[in-house]
Amino acid sequence: MKHVIVFLVRVVLLAFICFIFWLVQNESFSNVINLSIIVGGVLLTFPLVWLGRKMLDKQPTMSRAIWVTTFVHFGLSFTLGAPFVRAVTTYEDWSGWLLPVPSGIGLVLVIITGSACLLTVVTLAVKGFGAPGIVLSRKLAADWLYAWTRNPMLLAALAWFLSLGIWFQSVLFVLWVLILFAPSVLFFVKVYEERELEIRFGASYLEYKSRTPMLFPRRPRG
Repeated sequence: MKHVIVFLVRVVLLAFICFIFWLVQNESFSNVINLSIIVGGVLLTFPLVWLGRKMLDKQPTMSRAIWVTTFVHFGLSFTLGAPFVRAVTTYEDWSGWLLPVPSGIGLVLVIITGSACLLTVVTLAVKGFGAPGIVLSRKLAADWLYAWTRNPMLLAALAWFLSLGIWFQSVLFVLWVLILFAPSVLFFVKVYEERELEIRFGASYLEYKSRTPMLFPRRPRG
């Protein structure tokens, strides 16, 4: 029953998030508001993650972790999701240097990295019985792509974001991903998500963590 309630709450929150994304994508904002969303929004990830970690450590139980994570993910949709949607929507308005890379190469990279993202989602669904943003994993995914790195979805997503910047031929978009967006996501994973997984999966996660790199893939140990 508890899992059903959490699932319904996540569905309602997801519907609200989709509305916010639609609003952010279609509204015409001033340059100041655009900058506030694209830069300021991402910076809010740091206090959000810090607060979530404090709430986890205050009462490190599985039930608490599930509920806190539900609302942290909801907050991240505003601090990371909305800025990303706005950045993709308005990248043509950004002044700056053009990347001297043919857009066709960028498009190929977008397709490759996007396919990798889909593969990580499928892997999580099959091995962890979870779906990003909808259902928390019920099992610890430690096989297939997750045997090479603990965060294949993050790695593929960041590669996809960078590929978009190459496709857009936008130096500023690429720098935004590298300097602001990627560090905020890595901060979330290191400070909050690893602790949350430790609470939910215990010793099995700690053992998995000890033998599998956080981000950059390495051949699984036999």
